[in-house]
Amino acid sequence: MPIDDTGTLVAVPERVRRIVSLVPSLTESVAATVPEALAGATDWCTHPAGLDVARVRGTKNPDLDAIAGLRPDVVLANFEENREPDIQALREAGIPVWVTVIRTVEEAFTSLAGMFEQACRVPAPQWLATAEAAWNLPEPPARRTAVVPIWRRPWMVAGSGTFTGDVLRRLGVDNLYENHPERYPKIPLDELVAAAPDLVVLPDEPYAFSADDGPESFPGVRCVPVSGRLLTWYGPSLASAPRLLSAALGRT
Repeated sequence: MPIDDTGTLVAVPERVRRIVSLVPSLTESVAATVPEALAGATDWCTHPAGLDVARVRGTKNPDLDAIAGLRPDVVLANFEENREPDIQALREAGIPVWVTVIRTVEEAFTSLAGMFEQACRVPAPQWLATAEAAWNLPEPPARRTAVVPIWRRPWMVAGSGTFTGDVLRRLGVDNLYENHPERYPKIPLDELVAAAPDLVVLPDEPYAFSADDGPESFPGVRCVPVSGRLLTWYGPSLASAPRLLSAALGRT
């Protein structure tokens, strides 16, 4: 019996025909690989554009009855995106749930390959190999520091052990809150400014930071609005993320 990233045995059938995904990144990954098997996704699953599958509410409040009604062979989830009580309830209903654990770019490659091969019962796709090659980057000659707000009112930032932090690290940008005891700590704005980062990286999700919403709070500091999908999603966007983020960050 296959074992997911949390070490849980998952009774995935030998042939998987119907998949429900509770994570936007995983939804996009399945849609790019075995679109005919994707039976359901959350309301937050926005990629690919025009995705036409049943919706099962959000990542934190999925409609468990609707999921069961779709008769999935497997449900795809993530340790951070989805709540343990929902995962457990689906399992108690006899539905196999495959949980991914992805905190680094390297874990993304390993976890996605395992998910496809063991949970979806298909070979790892070519786009995953292309993405892995794209992240084979030389060490940048100079490093910079950054804070990465993910919310305001209150201000919250990427802290320790996040996928976002590892993406930036590989591009030569060190998260100043990487050693914070929390993954997504609340930090007062005056403390963020006093940290004196080289950059403030402003993703457009979960809070929709933009050139007009966020930079005004950090006068005198270079602010870089970026696509949150490039910074936080682990799926087909991994192939273009290093190039596009490097250009936005001005990687040297």
